Amino acid sequence: MTHASFASDNNSGVHPRVMQALAQANAGHHPAYGDDPHTARARELFAEHFGPQAQVFFVYNGTGANATALAALVQPWQAVICCAGAHINVDECGAPERVTGAKLYAEPGRDGRIGPEAVDRHLHCLGFAHHSQPGAVSLTQATELGTVYTPDEVRAVAERAHAHGLAVHMDGARLANAAAALGCSLREISFDAGVDVLSFGGTKNGLMFGEAVVFADPGRARAFPYIRKQATQLHSKMRFIAAQYAALLEDGLWLDNARNANAMARRLAEGAAALPGVRISRPVQTNAVFAHMPPQAARALLQKQFFYIWDQAAGEVRWVASFDTTPADVDAFLADLALALEHPGPDGSVLPGGHVSAT
Repeated sequence: MTHASFASDNNSGVHPRVMQALAQANAGHHPAYGDDPHTARARELFAEHFGPQAQVFFVYNGTGANATALAALVQPWQAVICCAGAHINVDECGAPERVTGAKLYAEPGRDGRIGPEAVDRHLHCLGFAHHSQPGAVSLTQATELGTVYTPDEVRAVAERAHAHGLAVHMDGARLANAAAALGCSLREISFDAGVDVLSFGGTKNGLMFGEAVVFADPGRARAFPYIRKQATQLHSKMRFIAAQYAALLEDGLWLDNARNANAMARRLAEGAAALPGVRISRPVQTNAVFAHMPPQAARALLQKQFFYIWDQAAGEVRWVASFDTTPADVDAFLADLALALEHPGPDGSVLPGGHVSAT
C-alpha cells in the first residue's frame, strides 16, 4: 500500500527524529536492562513532564503496559471497573484478566467515557466474599471513540475511587492526542487529576515500538520490576525503547505529532460531512472520525482505501489520522469517498468485516 492509511495510527511509520534516535542508540555497546545513558535521559524527561516523583518503566507494547500496570494495582480476587468499550475489555484477548487474575467489571459508557456512578454501582460488592472486590478503575484517554476526559472528569472518578480504596489506572495509548485536544500538559490530564498509574503510549504517535508504564507514587511501583519480568515485558536492550521516548518528549515532538493527527481528523470530518450520504456519528475530538455511510459506498471505498468497519449493522465506519497524515492525504481520501458515494458497489446484506475497536 503506497498511499496513506486511515485504518489506524498503528499503520503509520516512524517519525524521522525517532528513527534518528534509534540509530544513535545503536552506536557501540551499553549495559542492558536500562542501565544505559539513553534510558537515564528518558527518565529525566519523564520526570520533567510527569513530576519528580514519577517512576517510569518501559515495556514492549500497549497490551503489556495495561496488563502489567493493572497487576501492580489489584490482587487476583479483585476487579477492575472499566468502560464496556475499553481496549482492555474488547481488544486485548483477556490479557489483563490472565495477567492480573482479576475480573473486569464492564460499565456502559457515554461516548466512550464512564463517570463516578460506574464506581457507585459496584460498591455493594465491598466486603462480600462471594463477589470480586473492586480494586481499581481504568479510564481510557483518549477513549476508543476518540473522545476525551477533561481533567475535572478524571478527577471526579478518581476522587470517588480513592474514597473507597480503589486505585486509578489510565490507558493512555493516545494520551498525547487527548492533551493536544484539551490544551493540557500530559501531567494535568493524568497525575494532577488523580491517576495512580498510567500506560503512556508512543507507538501510535511516531514510535517504532515500545510503551511506558508510569507511576505517580513510587511506593506503588515496588513490585513492578518483578511483574514486568514475569509477564515477559522486560526488554534487555531497553535503550532502544527509551531513546525513542527521549526523542518524543524532547522539544515537544509528542505534541506536534498529536496536533497534526488531530487537525487532519478534523479536516477529514469536515470534508466528509459536506458529502451527501455521510453523517459524522461521534464527536471528533482527537484523531478518530466515526461516520455512517451507505454500505454499498463503503464497500466501493474499501477497494481504494483501507479502513475499518466499526459497526456493520449500523453502517458505521472509523477513519483514523496519524502523525504524518498530510492535507493531500486527506483530500485524496475525500475524493475517493465522493466517487464511492456517486458510484457505489453492488448491494449486499452486510459490510465486510465486523466490529473493530481502536487497534
